[in-house]
Amino acid sequence: MISILGCGWFGFALAQALVKNGTPVKGSTTTAEGHERLRAAGIQPYTVKVTAAGIDADNDFFNCEVLVISIPPKLRSGETDYAEKIAQIAQKVAEHQIQKVIYISSTGVYPECNCTVDEETQPQPDTESGRVLADAENRLMNHTAFKTAIIRFGGLVGPGRHPGRFFGGKSNIPNGQAPVNLIHLQDCIGITLSILSNDAFGYIFNAVAPHHPQKQHFYTRAAQDAGLPLPHFTDELGSWKTVNSINIAEVLQYNFKVADWDACFGDSLFA
Repeated sequence: MISILGCGWFGFALAQALVKNGTPVKGSTTTAEGHERLRAAGIQPYTVKVTAAGIDADNDFFNCEVLVISIPPKLRSGETDYAEKIAQIAQKVAEHQIQKVIYISSTGVYPECNCTVDEETQPQPDTESGRVLADAENRLMNHTAFKTAIIRFGGLVGPGRHPGRFFGGKSNIPNGQAPVNLIHLQDCIGITLSILSNDAFGYIFNAVAPHHPQKQHFYTRAAQDAGLPLPHFTDELGSWKTVNSINIAEVLQYNFKVADWDACFGDSLFA
Protein backbone atom coordinates (compact mmCIF):
# COMPACT_ATOMS: atom_id res chain seq x y z
CA MET A 1 0.00 0.00 0.00
CA ILE A 2 1.29 3.43 -0.98
CA SER A 3 -0.13 6.71 0.31
CA ILE A 4 0.40 9.91 -1.65
CA LEU A 5 0.22 13.15 0.29
CA GLY A 6 -0.55 15.72 -2.35
CA CYS A 7 -2.42 14.55 -5.46
CA GLY A 8 -1.71 17.51 -7.69
CA TRP A 9 -0.32 17.43 -11.22
CA PHE A 10 2.39 14.90 -10.40
CA GLY A 11 0.85 13.11 -7.43
CA PHE A 12 -2.38 12.29 -9.24
CA ALA A 13 -0.53 11.03 -12.33
CA LEU A 14 1.73 8.88 -10.14
CA ALA A 15 -1.31 7.44 -8.36
CA GLN A 16 -2.92 6.58 -11.70
CA ALA A 17 0.27 4.79 -12.82
CA LEU A 18 0.45 2.80 -9.59
CA VAL A 19 -3.21 1.79 -9.83
CA LYS A 20 -2.64 0.70 -13.44
CA ASN A 21 0.20 -1.50 -12.18
CA GLY A 22 -2.11 -3.09 -9.61
CA THR A 23 -0.76 -1.27 -6.56
CA PRO A 24 -3.34 -0.13 -3.98
CA VAL A 25 -3.08 3.64 -3.49
CA LYS A 26 -4.43 6.07 -0.95
CA GLY A 27 -4.50 9.71 -2.02
CA SER A 28 -4.99 12.92 -0.08
CA THR A 29 -7.22 15.83 -0.96
CA THR A 30 -8.77 18.78 0.82
CA THR A 31 -12.04 19.08 -1.13
CA ALA A 32 -15.17 17.06 -1.87
CA GLU A 33 -14.47 17.43 -5.58
CA GLY A 34 -11.03 15.95 -5.00
CA HIS A 35 -12.63 12.94 -3.31
CA GLU A 36 -14.72 12.23 -6.38
CA ARG A 37 -11.78 12.68 -8.76
CA LEU A 38 -9.61 10.27 -6.79
CA ARG A 39 -12.36 7.70 -6.33
CA ALA A 40 -13.16 7.76 -10.05
CA ALA A 41 -9.50 6.92 -10.77
CA GLY A 42 -9.49 3.93 -8.43
CA ILE A 43 -7.60 5.78 -5.68
CA GLN A 44 -8.80 5.57 -2.07
CA PRO A 45 -9.52 9.22 -1.15
CA TYR A 46 -8.75 10.78 2.22
CA THR A 47 -9.15 14.33 3.46
CA VAL A 48 -5.80 15.38 4.92
CA LYS A 49 -5.06 18.85 6.25
CA VAL A 50 -1.52 19.56 7.40
CA THR A 51 -0.80 22.57 9.61
CA ALA A 52 2.09 23.61 11.83
CA ALA A 53 0.01 22.55 14.83
CA GLY A 54 -0.84 19.06 13.61
CA ILE A 55 -2.47 16.88 10.97
CA ASP A 56 -6.23 16.52 10.63
CA ALA A 57 -6.79 13.19 8.89
CA ASP A 58 -8.16 9.70 9.23
CA ASN A 59 -5.23 7.77 10.68
CA ASP A 60 -5.86 4.99 8.17
CA PHE A 61 -4.27 7.19 5.50
CA PHE A 62 -0.93 6.62 7.24
CA ASN A 63 -1.34 2.83 7.34
CA CYS A 64 0.97 2.16 4.40
CA GLU A 65 4.39 0.81 3.47
CA VAL A 66 5.49 3.94 1.60
CA LEU A 67 4.45 7.58 1.95
CA VAL A 68 5.04 9.91 -1.00
CA ILE A 69 5.19 13.55 0.10
CA SER A 70 4.33 15.82 -2.83
CA ILE A 71 3.36 19.11 -1.23
CA PRO A 72 5.63 21.99 -2.30
CA PRO A 73 5.96 25.13 -0.18
CA LYS A 74 3.57 27.94 -1.09
CA LEU A 75 5.76 30.91 -0.35
CA ARG A 76 3.98 33.11 -2.89
CA SER A 77 0.80 32.60 -0.90
CA GLY A 78 2.54 33.76 2.25
CA GLU A 79 3.22 30.33 3.76
CA THR A 80 5.82 30.64 6.51
CA ASP A 81 5.42 27.37 8.40
CA TYR A 82 6.43 24.75 5.83
CA ALA A 83 9.25 23.44 8.03
CA GLU A 84 6.81 22.87 10.87
CA LYS A 85 4.42 21.05 8.53
CA ILE A 86 7.22 18.72 7.40
CA ALA A 87 8.07 18.11 11.06
CA GLN A 88 4.45 17.16 11.73
CA ILE A 89 4.48 14.75 8.78
CA ALA A 90 7.75 13.18 9.94
CA GLN A 91 6.27 12.69 13.40
CA LYS A 92 3.20 11.01 11.93
CA VAL A 93 5.39 8.74 9.78
CA ALA A 94 7.34 7.67 12.86
CA GLU A 95 4.19 7.13 14.93
CA HIS A 96 2.70 4.84 12.29
CA GLN A 97 6.00 3.06 11.75
CA ILE A 98 6.04 3.79 8.02
CA GLN A 99 9.41 2.49 6.90
CA LYS A 100 9.89 4.37 3.63
CA VAL A 101 9.29 7.93 2.42
CA ILE A 102 9.69 9.55 -0.98
CA TYR A 103 9.99 13.33 -0.75
CA ILE A 104 9.45 15.43 -3.87
CA SER A 105 11.92 18.31 -3.85
CA SER A 106 13.36 20.53 -6.57
CA THR A 107 16.64 21.41 -8.25
CA GLY A 108 15.97 24.84 -6.74
CA VAL A 109 18.10 23.68 -3.80
CA TYR A 110 21.11 24.40 -6.05
CA PRO A 111 22.13 28.01 -6.63
CA GLU A 112 22.71 29.61 -10.02
CA CYS A 113 26.41 28.84 -9.60
CA ASN A 114 27.61 29.11 -13.23
CA CYS A 115 28.61 25.48 -12.95
CA THR A 116 27.46 21.88 -13.31
CA VAL A 117 26.02 20.16 -10.24
CA ASP A 118 25.03 16.59 -9.35
CA GLU A 119 23.94 14.68 -6.25
CA GLU A 120 27.43 14.94 -4.77
CA THR A 121 27.26 18.75 -4.89
CA GLN A 122 26.35 20.29 -1.54
CA PRO A 123 23.23 22.44 -1.97
CA GLN A 124 23.76 26.12 -1.20
CA PRO A 125 20.35 27.55 -2.12
CA ASP A 126 20.19 31.19 -3.13
CA THR A 127 16.40 31.57 -2.94
CA GLU A 128 13.97 31.29 -0.03
CA SER A 129 12.10 28.41 -1.66
CA GLY A 130 15.40 26.58 -2.16
CA ARG A 131 16.35 27.07 1.47
CA VAL A 132 12.96 25.80 2.66
CA LEU A 133 13.22 22.69 0.47
CA ALA A 134 16.80 21.97 1.55
CA ASP A 135 15.73 22.21 5.19
CA ALA A 136 12.85 19.78 4.56
CA GLU A 137 15.20 17.36 2.80
CA ASN A 138 17.57 17.38 5.77
CA ARG A 139 14.78 16.89 8.30
CA LEU A 140 13.56 13.80 6.49
CA MET A 141 16.90 12.28 5.45
CA ASN A 142 18.32 12.62 8.96
CA HIS A 143 15.34 11.01 10.66
CA THR A 144 16.28 7.64 12.15
CA ALA A 145 12.78 6.10 12.24
CA PHE A 146 12.45 5.71 8.45
CA LYS A 147 14.43 5.83 5.21
CA THR A 148 13.83 8.60 2.69
CA ALA A 149 14.46 8.92 -1.03
CA ILE A 150 14.71 12.53 -2.23
CA ILE A 151 13.69 13.34 -5.80
CA ARG A 152 14.80 16.77 -7.01
CA PHE A 153 12.69 17.49 -10.06
CA GLY A 154 13.81 19.97 -12.67
CA GLY A 155 11.29 22.15 -14.47
CA LEU A 156 8.13 20.13 -15.02
CA VAL A 157 6.66 19.69 -18.48
CA GLY A 158 4.05 17.34 -19.90
CA PRO A 159 0.29 17.18 -20.40
CA GLY A 160 -1.23 20.46 -19.27
CA ARG A 161 2.23 22.02 -18.94
CA HIS A 162 3.33 22.73 -22.51
CA PRO A 163 6.65 24.60 -22.32
CA GLY A 164 5.60 26.80 -25.25
CA ARG A 165 3.23 28.62 -22.92
CA PHE A 166 5.99 29.60 -20.49
CA PHE A 167 7.42 32.39 -22.67
CA GLY A 168 5.22 32.47 -25.80
CA GLY A 169 4.86 36.02 -27.16
CA LYS A 170 7.12 37.60 -24.54
CA SER A 171 10.01 39.93 -25.38
CA ASN A 172 13.35 40.93 -23.92
CA ILE A 173 13.65 37.72 -21.95
CA PRO A 174 17.09 37.70 -20.32
CA ASN A 175 19.72 34.99 -20.23
CA GLY A 176 18.84 33.33 -23.53
CA GLN A 177 22.00 31.22 -23.59
CA ALA A 178 21.36 29.61 -20.19
CA PRO A 179 20.87 25.82 -20.26
CA VAL A 180 17.46 24.36 -19.42
CA ASN A 181 16.99 21.76 -16.69
CA LEU A 182 13.69 20.04 -17.42
CA ILE A 183 11.91 16.73 -16.94
CA HIS A 184 8.82 15.29 -18.59
CA LEU A 185 5.99 13.82 -16.53
CA GLN A 186 6.64 10.39 -18.06
CA ASP A 187 10.08 10.40 -16.44
CA CYS A 188 8.84 11.89 -13.17
CA ILE A 189 6.64 8.82 -12.88
CA GLY A 190 9.20 6.42 -14.33
CA ILE A 191 11.93 7.43 -11.89
CA THR A 192 9.57 7.21 -8.91
CA LEU A 193 8.41 3.74 -9.94
CA SER A 194 12.03 2.73 -10.40
CA ILE A 195 12.89 3.86 -6.86
CA LEU A 196 10.04 1.72 -5.57
CA SER A 197 10.94 -1.36 -7.64
CA ASN A 198 14.65 -1.09 -6.75
CA ASP A 199 13.97 -0.29 -3.07
CA ALA A 200 16.34 2.64 -3.58
CA PHE A 201 15.78 4.51 -0.34
CA GLY A 202 18.45 6.58 1.38
CA TYR A 203 19.49 8.23 -1.90
CA ILE A 204 19.05 11.62 -3.55
CA PHE A 205 18.07 11.69 -7.22
CA ASN A 206 18.42 14.71 -9.50
CA ALA A 207 15.52 14.05 -11.85
CA VAL A 208 16.47 16.11 -14.90
CA ALA A 209 16.68 15.04 -18.52
CA PRO A 210 20.31 14.74 -19.71
CA HIS A 211 19.80 17.20 -22.60
CA HIS A 212 20.34 20.88 -21.73
CA PRO A 213 19.75 23.09 -24.80
CA GLN A 214 19.92 26.85 -24.55
CA LYS A 215 16.79 28.46 -23.18
CA GLN A 216 16.31 30.64 -26.26
CA HIS A 217 16.46 27.68 -28.62
CA PHE A 218 14.23 25.35 -26.64
CA TYR A 219 11.47 27.79 -25.75
CA THR A 220 11.33 29.28 -29.25
CA ARG A 221 10.85 25.79 -30.65
CA ALA A 222 8.28 25.06 -27.93
CA ALA A 223 6.23 28.16 -28.70
CA GLN A 224 6.27 27.27 -32.39
CA ASP A 225 5.03 23.76 -31.54
CA ALA A 226 2.23 25.21 -29.39
CA GLY A 227 1.17 27.60 -32.17
CA LEU A 228 1.96 30.65 -30.04
CA PRO A 229 3.79 33.88 -30.94
CA LEU A 230 7.52 33.34 -30.75
CA PRO A 231 9.36 34.69 -27.71
CA HIS A 232 12.35 36.99 -28.06
CA PHE A 233 15.35 36.41 -25.84
CA THR A 234 18.42 38.48 -25.12
CA ASP A 235 21.32 36.53 -26.59
CA GLU A 236 23.44 36.50 -23.45
CA LEU A 237 24.66 34.19 -20.72
CA GLY A 238 24.05 35.44 -17.20
CA SER A 239 23.85 33.20 -14.16
CA TRP A 240 23.15 29.55 -14.90
CA LYS A 241 23.50 25.96 -13.74
CA THR A 242 23.43 22.57 -15.40
CA VAL A 243 21.89 19.87 -13.22
CA ASN A 244 23.15 16.35 -13.91
CA SER A 245 22.51 13.05 -12.17
CA ILE A 246 24.83 10.27 -11.08
CA ASN A 247 22.29 8.17 -9.20
CA ILE A 248 19.62 7.92 -11.89
CA ALA A 249 21.99 5.80 -13.97
CA GLU A 250 24.18 4.16 -11.32
CA VAL A 251 21.57 3.30 -8.69
CA LEU A 252 18.43 2.89 -10.78
CA GLN A 253 19.89 2.00 -14.20
CA TYR A 254 17.05 4.15 -15.50
CA ASN A 255 16.87 5.32 -19.11
CA PHE A 256 14.95 8.53 -19.75
CA LYS A 257 11.88 8.22 -21.92
CA VAL A 258 12.18 11.88 -22.98
CA ALA A 259 15.92 12.42 -23.20
CA ASP A 260 16.28 14.68 -26.25
CA TRP A 261 14.28 17.91 -26.24
CA ASP A 262 14.97 18.46 -29.93
CA ALA A 263 12.92 15.34 -30.68
CA CYS A 264 10.04 15.95 -28.28
CA PHE A 265 7.79 18.19 -30.35
CA GLY A 266 4.98 17.09 -32.63
CA ASP A 267 4.73 13.84 -30.68
CA SER A 268 1.70 14.46 -28.40
CA LEU A 269 3.96 14.60 -25.34
CA PHE A 270 2.22 17.74 -24.10
CA ALA A 271 -1.38 16.91 -24.98
